[in-house]
Amino acid sequence: MQADGNLVMYPNDAGSPANSYWKSDTYGAGNTATLNLAGGGLLYLMNGTGQYLKNFTNRSYTTQDMVYRARIDPDGIFRLYSYNTTEKGNWSTVWSTTDDKCAPTGLCGFNAFCNNDGRVAKCHCLPGFDFVRPGNETSGCERNFTAESCKATDAPASYTISMVANVEWPDNISYSVVAVQSENDCRTECLQDCNCEAAFYQVGSCSKQRLPLRYGRMNLGSSNAVLVKVGQVTPGKGSDTQEERRKERVRVDILAVSLSLMAIALVIIIACGILLYRNRVWLYKNIPTDCTNGMIEDVAPRSFTYDELKKVTGDFREVIGKGAFGIVYRGTMSTGQAIAVKRLEQVSTDREREFRTEMLIIGRTHHRNLVRLLGYSLDTSNKVLVYEYMSNGSLADLLFAPEKLLCWEGKMGIVRNIARGLLYLHEECETQIIHCDIKPGNILIDENRRAKISDFGLSKLLKPDQTNTFTGIRGTRGYVAPEWHKNLPITAKADVYSFGIVLLEIICSRRNIEQSLPEEEMILENWVYDCFQAGELNRLVDEEEGVDRRQLDRMVKVAIWCTLEEPSLRPSMRKVLLMLEGTVDIPSPPCPTSFISCI
Repeated sequence: MQADGNLVMYPNDAGSPANSYWKSDTYGAGNTATLNLAGGGLLYLMNGTGQYLKNFTNRSYTTQDMVYRARIDPDGIFRLYSYNTTEKGNWSTVWSTTDDKCAPTGLCGFNAFCNNDGRVAKCHCLPGFDFVRPGNETSGCERNFTAESCKATDAPASYTISMVANVEWPDNISYSVVAVQSENDCRTECLQDCNCEAAFYQVGSCSKQRLPLRYGRMNLGSSNAVLVKVGQVTPGKGSDTQEERRKERVRVDILAVSLSLMAIALVIIIACGILLYRNRVWLYKNIPTDCTNGMIEDVAPRSFTYDELKKVTGDFREVIGKGAFGIVYRGTMSTGQAIAVKRLEQVSTDREREFRTEMLIIGRTHHRNLVRLLGYSLDTSNKVLVYEYMSNGSLADLLFAPEKLLCWEGKMGIVRNIARGLLYLHEECETQIIHCDIKPGNILIDENRRAKISDFGLSKLLKPDQTNTFTGIRGTRGYVAPEWHKNLPITAKADVYSFGIVLLEIICSRRNIEQSLPEEEMILENWVYDCFQAGELNRLVDEEEGVDRRQLDRMVKVAIWCTLEEPSLRPSMRKVLLMLEGTVDIPSPPCPTSFISCI
């Protein structure tokens, strides 16, 4: 159960919303929502005030002589069962989250894919792979040959390509994507690239992959094909390896059985001791209905009273910043933890809406590059939000104060942090979020010089089926994308534009608009493009920063692509991050303003 009241199922190796395979769609129900099973087999969600949020079973079933139980089965599916005590039959399935046996993400483990024949889910290894634990199809698969290192000095290993058709792999990021004419071209691309261990082929596209692959699923309606690089095992070598692995597994099985028997014996001894001491059997207890305390407080924002926050801030004495809709004060909890307290003065209807937007958005996000919301106060007209304290202030403090100059590597680390935070908002949240006000003042820096995005008061949430929205101009002059002024649909590319401006400011350690400079240098994005065209990028940076020239060229290209006037030409934040990390080639960008003005 998430803090926002949404019941979600994830694989045990990933908690990202993108990897969830079932959800109740009860967002915004609050952190008091509970899952309940009534005596008549009615399975439902209810909040702390007793309001029904959702029924999973449409009716109560006959209660006479019937008992019910709900559980998550080993196949990852949540089911409700019934049992007739008079007929002495088997448990019957009353309801389940899905009838698709392959729906649970990650059922088959790494390097395997799931195939649902209608009755059972069958796991299959990729060519050249065997199950990690023979007989256990959900254990994942490993190579049955020895792969040569790319750094080996001997003659190159001989590989072949095996193909599996109609398999989808939704959660694998390619390290390189190349355009090809045919499947054979994709095979050749992978064979000639030592780092390529598999490739996804679609018409015209070859996406190179490193292992492990995960979340594979057979889909006969898909045109996708996976090409797997398989080594040529010399005679005798494979059998020796298989025998060694078999013996190793036998030893592991013996050890596991021995430890299990010891654990069972210990449990029996403890249980007997408890029975002798207490002389009675423990009874099952219902889960407490009050979920506002306990575990939920560790993950959900806490509700404060206004007086509590007044005390921990010393009557709002120390001002550490000003946001778009309020002043930020420093405070100290009784535990010694430093906090940042944002108070909205004289809350109007608009500011009330922005306050609730910020609380809603940041309360449901969890990412290392987003400022964490610790709590809030709603008990007076002065609405208050409580954040983790960021000891190094804002990016603006570091960039534009001469005594706090950042080194080049420090700048690049901050750029990647901001990109990862925006990628999470745009693609990895259950609800896509457009921040709308990316600027150095809204990027905070912690004690480890890690950048975190803050100030979500102007953000815009998109529904699951939305890709754009119409809204009034939001943001800060100098960072607002051109489409805001043209009454065009607003997409996540508006944030990409703002990121591009911030990237230019980080590269050059100056503001986007400096009226004290000569006219040709006054507007930063225009001056950078002029220097790029003239091959004079050295004019943009301080020699003392220790700038990597190749990295500088790459950063400038990324920034120009991000600040193009046409939104559709700007890359997504996922593509931006790949370009920043050097995993994809960056073509030479066009002029950041309209093409006509560049002629």
